[in-house]
Amino acid sequence: MTVRSAHTAWTPDAIRPHLKGALAFPITPFAEDGTVDLDAIYDNGDFLADSGISAIVAPSGTGEIFALTPDEANAVVARTVEAAGDTPVIAAAGFGPRLGAEMAQFAEEAGAAAIMIVPPYYGKPDPEALIDYYADIASATSLGIIPYARDAALFTPRMVEKLVEAVPNVVAFKDGRGDVRLFQQIREYVSERLGPERLVWLAGTGDDLVGPYFAAGAEGFTSSLACFWPEASVELFRLASTGNYAGLSEYHARVVRPFYALRQRRPGYEVSVMKAAMEILGHKAGPARSPLANPGAEDRAELAALLGELAVPTASQRAARRAAGNVAVPA
Repeated sequence: MTVRSAHTAWTPDAIRPHLKGALAFPITPFAEDGTVDLDAIYDNGDFLADSGISAIVAPSGTGEIFALTPDEANAVVARTVEAAGDTPVIAAAGFGPRLGAEMAQFAEEAGAAAIMIVPPYYGKPDPEALIDYYADIASATSLGIIPYARDAALFTPRMVEKLVEAVPNVVAFKDGRGDVRLFQQIREYVSERLGPERLVWLAGTGDDLVGPYFAAGAEGFTSSLACFWPEASVELFRLASTGNYAGLSEYHARVVRPFYALRQRRPGYEVSVMKAAMEILGHKAGPARSPLANPGAEDRAELAALLGELAVPTASQRAARRAAGNVAVPA
């Protein structure tokens, strides 16, 4: 366990530099009785904070925020903040304006550094009212706001401009739709009108699309690979942010693509394969909650072989390195 200093007082301007990097999307571990394992949350946040990751998002989509109660989500935020110390924690909030506002308020009081607002639940938003949704949640906190564009949250370039004008503490835009052309159009439109430094542009569809998004102007990305191998996510960012696309292509083929081939095998595997990898490596994870599918024996065996082939550090290897005062692990 690492002893950490007091938490930074986070402002929208203070969080901006930390968004230009690899942002971890950790899993939410469950105990045998199905409850959230807060001790495992702490352990995961502790090792992520020493890995070179720029920030930790909790609870994220990979962290099954959609399957948690509000109280569980709040507990995940608070415990992650305790573990992360100086590494900023970005808390997810949303679903509805009142619930989102309550979650954002709790997160700020718990020491979170920013709020990532997930799309509204169920109803199909009117474009103007969608902006009101983000404004309602943002008004409950002084922290920086990151809208997460996916599912019901479909933005046009003009809508993002209007959102930023209506909500001054919006500091970044995260695209989770996988439409790189639209992402590029939004970034160009907003940057030309409001300035290139107004927002940090985040890729949010997965480690496998880092290359296309960075070529289109992304400056950071959210990573589920970071659950069990954050150093690999940091290496992806290094290659992409320095424009080493040849190296990025090789790294993608060797490291990222095999995991994503497994993740795409069945609905829900984008979460449960990450959890299974954690368990194979000796971390606590538990199964994904319904309605997500969990890997069977053959898929777990294939995953275990891949982890061994790539020499991904186990929990015991990480612990031994830390005990020896050496936290660096291979990427």
